[in-house]
Amino acid sequence: MSRAETVEAAGVTEGESTSDPASAGAGRETRWIWTLGLFRSELGITFRRWRTLALLGVLAAVPILVGIAVKIETSDGSTIGGGGEEGGPAFIAQITNNGLFLVFTALAATLPVFLPMAIGVVAGDAVAGEASAGTLRYLLVAPAGRTRLLLVKYATTLTFCLVATLVVAASALATGALLFPLGEVTTISGTRMSFGEGLLRALMIALVVAVSLIGVAALGLFVSTLTSSGIAAMATTVGLLITVQILDQIPQLHALHPYFFSHYWLSFADLMREPVYWDDIIKNLQMQGLYAAVFGSAAWARFGAKDVMA
Repeated sequence: MSRAETVEAAGVTEGESTSDPASAGAGRETRWIWTLGLFRSELGITFRRWRTLALLGVLAAVPILVGIAVKIETSDGSTIGGGGEEGGPAFIAQITNNGLFLVFTALAATLPVFLPMAIGVVAGDAVAGEASAGTLRYLLVAPAGRTRLLLVKYATTLTFCLVATLVVAASALATGALLFPLGEVTTISGTRMSFGEGLLRALMIALVVAVSLIGVAALGLFVSTLTSSGIAAMATTVGLLITVQILDQIPQLHALHPYFFSHYWLSFADLMREPVYWDDIIKNLQMQGLYAAVFGSAAWARFGAKDVMA
């Protein structure tokens, strides 16, 4: 369903009589159908953009480059140093023994920079991009309902979070299987598990990483409601991401670190312990939920009062 068709459907819905319960029920059902149609349309538009495909291509390339680099580095029989408590080094040290660890390494490598920047671009362009293109007013003329449109935009961004994370994981798994052996998985705690259980842990880690980005998505959506320039919204969102990452590395601000949305991002490594350490993972999910609630509410308040001129 194109945008013209969804807006036309919305106009019919709003114009129908709701004087009797049957008509009201039919109207609600039609509005739900329209909402799903708009969501489907948003997904199609987002994932057909060359910018989105380029972002996914870059994300898919990172695990391939890491895998090739490790393969070249260990081609003479040497090993990659590492094995510390942090997820990245410990996982890198295991790649040559088991290609599945490339999934964990790739997620650890992309989560601090590449994944959030990609999410920031998509989220920052969600509303501001429509305004700069002159289509935002068209979407609301039915009227579509600002709350419903904002929720559809956020749902689309969250879908991109999941797809982007799975692209990294899938690319890493394919590259790891081609370049390195697969087999039993040794956890950070030193215990061993079957390849099937390790694959399940990899899926769990990918889902946790995707959920770790919902705070960034809400922040980007809020920034997107503040301007009518898509480029400005994307640049501001990415700038805020970089700033928070820098602040999270300054020791003098250690008291504030637990409140930064990026502080617990790498806690997903605790899923590779036996037993699993849940404390930091739960703190991460709680922090993401808090950021999503705060900036989602701010985006709703701003967009509801926004004078849409384009």
